[in-house]
Formats: sequence, structure tokens, C-alpha cells
Amino acid sequence: MQHDEVIWQVIRHNHCSFMAKIETGKFCRNPYNVTGICNRSSCPLANSRYATIRDHDGVFYLYMKTIERAHMPNKLWERVKLPRNYEKALEIIDKHLMYWPKFLVHKTKQRLTKMTQMRIRMRKLALKTREKIMTTPRKEKKRESRREEKAEKAAALDKSIEKELLERLQQGVYGDIYNYPVKEYNKVLDIEEGQAVSEDEDEMEHEIEYVEGYDELEEEDDIEDFGDIAIAQSHVDYDNDEEDVEPVASKRVRKETALASGKLDKGEPGAKSKKRASVLVEVEHEDADERQKAVQ
Repeated sequence: MQHDEVIWQVIRHNHCSFMAKIETGKFCRNPYNVTGICNRSSCPLANSRYATIRDHDGVFYLYMKTIERAHMPNKLWERVKLPRNYEKALEIIDKHLMYWPKFLVHKTKQRLTKMTQMRIRMRKLALKTREKIMTTPRKEKKRESRREEKAEKAAALDKSIEKELLERLQQGVYGDIYNYPVKEYNKVLDIEEGQAVSEDEDEMEHEIEYVEGYDELEEEDDIEDFGDIAIAQSHVDYDNDEEDVEPVASKRVRKETALASGKLDKGEPGAKSKKRASVLVEVEHEDADERQKAVQ
């Protein structure tokens, strides 16, 4: 039969694989230990009647061991799932550990409280954004660097081979009996066409154009002639002396005839119509002067 005191004497004074000795004291690594301390009341091996709390993926379970199941190792521990509500979990513990030692009941409730607080802190930390440091092994770094070097060498080799083949193709080494990818062929054609277009643009001379520039000057001369005629007409209208009217009219007629003759010599069609209109205007003025003389 199992004797708890004998088991404890062997574990404590000879050897225990779960014992951890450090400067502050002795601790127990057994996952069923309710306090984590190596002593007689907390040892799960030296107590045939024992209870504890364990966590499985965020779910708490109440584990219980009795002496009646000591002969069945596969059914040694009985577990009960505890709800997430803290108060209801305490009620279930009191229900199943009603006639158990007060020490085990108290330590079990204390372990449930600590684990609940730990779960709350874990949830709060999960909501915060924190930096995650990732390490890469040296073997992976070396392997990636070797692959990069090989890829660079292969790319340089491919470019050199392509360049050499294009030079031989332009020189006509292979003749007309060869096939090569259409994509590369179109690429080479585009490059050659671009070079040819740039050379044509450089060699092309700029064309020289000649433009007529005297039309505006002739129009300005015509405007000046009309301005002189208008000024002369104003002098005729506002002069009241008969002696002054005749010489002004005669001078204007001479000037207009001289300008008309000068314009007609150039042979411009527009000039004829303009000068004819001015002559008619002056004739009307002369008729008005003669009528005034006749009336007097």
C-alpha cells in the first residue's frame, strides 16, 4: 500500500527529479503542485489526497486525487471544468472540496485567484501594440548571402552572353539560319529604331522661311493720308474768309492729286479705290465753295 510519510522521506532526503534548489529556497517543478514550493503539505507525490488548479488553453480545471484511485494510474486525477465567472468557480470549488482539509481548499482558491489575475493582465497586454523582436539564425543569413552572390553572377553572365550574341548577329556570323525569341528580337528592333530616329533628328537641318513685312507699313501710310484730308476739311469748314478758302482748297487738291498719282504708280488695287473716294470728297467741297461765291 501507499504510505505518504515514507514517500516524503525518500523524496526529501534522497532524490527528487522535480526539486529545484536555489539561494532563496527549494522549489517544485511538478505541474500539479498547488503552491510551487517543495514542502510536505504541498508535495503532490507525498499526499494521497490532493487538489490543484490547471490551465488548458485559457480554460481552468479543478484537479482532484484520492487514495481510492491510486491503483489506476490512468484514472488517478479527476478534473472539473470551471466557468469564466470567478464567483461561480469559487462555488464549484467549495462544492467539490466540502470535506477536504482547509489548507488544500484555501491554497486552491488562492491559486485560482492568481491565475485569474494573470489572465486579465495577458488580455490587456494583447490589446497593446508592442514591438516584436525576431531573430534569424546564422545559417539562414549565410545561405541567403550565397544565393544572392550566385544570382548576381548568373545575371552578369546572361547579360554578357546576350551582348555577345547581339554583336555576332549584327556582324552576320551565323548567317540567315538561326532562330531566337520574338521578345528579344522586338526589343533589339526598338533599340535600333530609337537610335536611328535620334540620328535623323541630329542630321536634319532647320528650314528657312521668308515672310512679307511691308503690308502693315503701307496701311499706316494710307491712314496718315486720310488724317491729312480730315484736317484740311476741318480748316475749310471753320474758315469764314473767302480769300483764305480758295488757296487752301487749291493746295489740298494738288496734294491729293500728287498722292493719288504716287499710289497709282505702285499698281495696288486697294489704293485706287481709296484715292477715288478722297477725290470725290474734295470735289464736293469745291462745289460748295463755288455755290457760296455765286450766292454772294
